[in-house]
This record gives sequence, structure tokens and C-alpha cells, in this order.
Amino acid sequence: MMANDDYNNEPLHLFPKKYPVTCHTDHVGAGSTFVAIKGFQQDGLAYIPRAIEHGATTIVVEQDAILDSNILQRIERSGACLVRVPNTRKALAQMSARANGYPAKKLLIIAVTGTKGKTTCAYLLAHCLRTLGHKVALLSTVANYIDSEVLPTELTTQQPDYLHTFFKVCVDRGIQYVVMEAAAQAYTLYRTHDIEFDGLLFTNFSQEHAEFYATLEEYFQAKSGLFRQLKPNAPCLVNADDARFETLHKAFPHIQSYGCDNQNSTYRAVVSQEIVGEVNTTCIKQELNVPVSCAALIGRFNVYNVLGVMGLLVSLGFSEKLVAQAISSFVGVPGRLERYQLPNGVQCFIDYAHNPSSFEAVLSTLAGLTEHLIVVFGAGGDRDRIKRPIMGAIASQYAQCIILTSDNPRSEDPNAIIADIMHGVDREDNKVIQELDRAQAIQRAYAESRPGSIIAVLGKGPDEYQLVKGVKSFFSDAKTVLSLT
Repeated sequence: MMANDDYNNEPLHLFPKKYPVTCHTDHVGAGSTFVAIKGFQQDGLAYIPRAIEHGATTIVVEQDAILDSNILQRIERSGACLVRVPNTRKALAQMSARANGYPAKKLLIIAVTGTKGKTTCAYLLAHCLRTLGHKVALLSTVANYIDSEVLPTELTTQQPDYLHTFFKVCVDRGIQYVVMEAAAQAYTLYRTHDIEFDGLLFTNFSQEHAEFYATLEEYFQAKSGLFRQLKPNAPCLVNADDARFETLHKAFPHIQSYGCDNQNSTYRAVVSQEIVGEVNTTCIKQELNVPVSCAALIGRFNVYNVLGVMGLLVSLGFSEKLVAQAISSFVGVPGRLERYQLPNGVQCFIDYAHNPSSFEAVLSTLAGLTEHLIVVFGAGGDRDRIKRPIMGAIASQYAQCIILTSDNPRSEDPNAIIADIMHGVDREDNKVIQELDRAQAIQRAYAESRPGSIIAVLGKGPDEYQLVKGVKSFFSDAKTVLSLT
């Protein structure tokens, strides 16, 4: 089993529970400003009385918000100031930055965006910067870290009240670099508004988040909007082998590139060998050849991750050879092709893959290592339905046994989600098993395995919960795999 050893598991106790500006009543304290945001499921206006109870002295609402008489009377009786703004999401970002003393301006912030590979690249960037002697913080899908101390997270990119509080703690603790995953929604919803990046890595682009963006083009525009947050002359690296590269290059001519196939890439992997447990590649920039090896990463998609990270760090002024040495000591990311040796000798990989491009990357890699691939997966409820049969078809292409199960069904019927996946599954060429209980599904995969098999458990990665009908309960793929006997 691989595990990341850059961080410990002790929580950061110095992180404030109350914020000077916030959109969540749990973080309201005496004198706080409460920004009432209309969310997709709840309206912040309904929480104004609770915010006042917790000590809020300023209430911020949309310019055209209609407040009922009871709330207006509550605000008046409390003596709180009512402020109306054109956009509460943008105001939350601006006011949070100001209240915390604009801490982002005192840090070097590197952003990673793309449909897949963000977390691996973010962890690898943070590892390299730490290895090269810097104090580093990390904002990721898996967890957030300030130096070596951990903070839990439930969003790829947090709300701006959290972000600017996080940045202030970073400044207070002497952090130099912050590496952050930047989601498309973070740009659209103003979470990263007015944060300037000192470097940006764009990994790739493919189908995702149809539940949020009406078209693929809208999703792409949100991703590319992050480029506008780069500081002048800050390096920006884009995957030159991605179908959207030329579009990005025309819009942003200053970008640099990396890739395996595009001969004109600024940084190019000229040799790539994917073997069990290791990526070997040679990075070429002009006349310089630098061998790079990482035992914790496998697959061609990780060649891109390694190359992008190396290229960005070199563009930031770090030594190619020192970066290569730092990459070689990386031990992986929790829940990203995390490998377990099972009691019967079979290998099991846990991965966060939950969209077609990630399925293709992970399963094509693992299929090349075995003649008997077993894949366990489901699909998230209340999310992009378009991708479900596509993932089923990809699993059919590479796996000899498919076990369909639950993966955060939320408000949807798990059987209906599986039915959507089954539209893409080739039932004649694959053994297909349906088992809604995810623990039982993993146990069934183990029972179906034989010498030489590989089991892939996809979708949840390091997550330790299931969401069913509004109830969040504990569940861990890793703990289930470790319990197999």
C-alpha cells in the first residue's frame, strides 16, 4: 500500500472557527459580517436570524432581495447594518479578502486546473516544493494542509471566506507557497475572484459537470477563465496533446506547453515506459535531457502529470535536476491509483476516477497489466447523467468482470443509477454483477479474483462517506479492502 508521508494526521487546531466575513452561520461570531447567498438548495436569507443570534453585526444581501417583515424587524431590533450589493458571491470574496488583510497578495499561489489529474499534480507540486526547502500549504480535493498539518475538506475549491482565512493562517505561519486545485465552478461562482496566480497548470479537458454547465463549451470557458487570474509574466503550462490546446494557445499566446506527441511542446517526454509501479520518462527542453522516474506512479496519464509539474517548476526557476530528484521521492496520493496487496496475492487499486476520461486512463493502464481485470464502480446521484452509460461502455471495453454498486446516490434511486450505467455495458462479453451494498461489492470482487487478477475500485478514492437520501454515513473503500481476509 502506498501512502503520502509528507503530512501527518494531526488536525490544525489554530485554524479559526469564526470568520470576520462568512456565508455560513457556523462561522459567525461577535461582530461578523454575514453574506446571505442564494444557494442551489438553500437560501441564505432564511439564515439571517441565526446569524444575528450568533453575533453578526452586518448583513449583506442581493440588491433586489425581498426580505419578509419578520427578518427586517429582526435586523432592526439587533442594530445590525443591512447592506445591499449587486452580487453577494463576488462581495463575499472581496469582503473576505479585505477583512483578512489581503493575505493572498503575500503568498506565492500556484493553481492546478483540468478535468482530471488535478489532485495528483497538486500533491506532487507541494511535495517537490517542500523537498526543495520551502514551507508549503495545499488546497486539494482530498484534504487541505498548512505545512504538515491537516484540515478536512468537502470541496475541490472552498468558499472564499474559508480561502482567505486559510491564506491568513498561512501568512501567520510563514508559508511561502500555496498549491491549490482550482475547479471550474470556483471561477463561475467567484470563489477565486481577485486571487492572482503565480503559476497555473492546465492538465486536460473532457466531459464533466453536465449537471452544472448547460454545454461543454460553457464548462470550457469557465476552465479557461482561470487563465485571466494569472499575474503578469507568471508561467502557465498547458497539455499540448489535449484537443483544446490550440484554442487556448490562440486566446493566450504566452502559454507554454508540455506533452508526449506534440513535437513543438516546450517540455516534452521523449521516452515513456509504463511498468508495474513506475513511470520512467525523459524530459526535454531545448537541448537539455533530464531523466525522471517515480516509483509511486504508473500509466501514461501520470507521465503527463509528472511532465506538467516538472515543466511548471522549471518555468518558476527551479533546477531541472533537483526537481527530478524531488519527483523520484514522491510516494503517491491517497485514493489515486493507491495500490493494495490482498491476502490472496491479488493487487487492488483504489482510485477516484468518476468520469469517462479518468475511466479510460485508469482502466486502459490496468488492463495492460492483467488478463483478468475486475472493476467495481457506481456513479454519483444528482450529478451528470450523460457520463453514466459512457463509463459503463469503457468498463466493458477493458474489464472481464464488472460489479456495479452504489456511490453517493444522494436523492436518486441507486437501482436507477445502475440502470443508466447498464445502457452502455456490453452484457454478452462481460460478467456483470449488481450489488448495491458497496462493502459487499468489494468482497464479491475479491471472491471473483484469481491469481494474476487486478481489482479496480473506482469513484470514491479517499472519501470516507456515503450520501443516501440526505444522510451522510461513514464508508471507506480503503478500510473495506484492508478488512478482506
